[in-house]
Amino acid sequence: MTEIRTPRLVLRRWLDDDLVPLSEIHADPVVMRHIDDGRPRSAEQTAEDIEGWEEEWDEEGFGMFAVELLGSGELAGAVGLSVAEAPAEVAGQVAITWRLGRAFWGQGYASEAAHAALEFALQDRGLDRVVAVLRTGDSASAAVVDKLGMEVEGVASHPVHGHELTIFGLDLTQYQF
Repeated sequence: MTEIRTPRLVLRRWLDDDLVPLSEIHADPVVMRHIDDGRPRSAEQTAEDIEGWEEEWDEEGFGMFAVELLGSGELAGAVGLSVAEAPAEVAGQVAITWRLGRAFWGQGYASEAAHAALEFALQDRGLDRVVAVLRTGDSASAAVVDKLGMEVEGVASHPVHGHELTIFGLDLTQYQF
């Protein structure tokens, strides 16, 4: 089982017990406002998300990690990698993404988890490039990509919902371990 430990977090594969706390995170409209269509997700949709993430782990050797607080074992959210399907500008590239419950915002957990996932992508999986696609105006996530050293590469429109997206990228040659 793939597991990464940081000073405060454990990034790990998904367990059955993660469905309820992740469903609670996905049910929060404030958490979900910058993700996909911006609407909360049901428990059934969350179960489908986890199933898809686990399938990607099996097929690609990477995927979304469950983010657990090291001290309490509480599920804080998800961070990890996926092969981007859209927008067309990054389709087929590996993208890093995250979502944490509101109770875990403002404590540096997203940056800590994303940094660990990026190192995993570049060092353990040998990827030479990672992108991030953010809804334009998502200043909290923009701060995370800035801390990762990712640079703006362009803008695009969401192919289904039409909102503007900002594309960031990072090549291994740019990354400071």
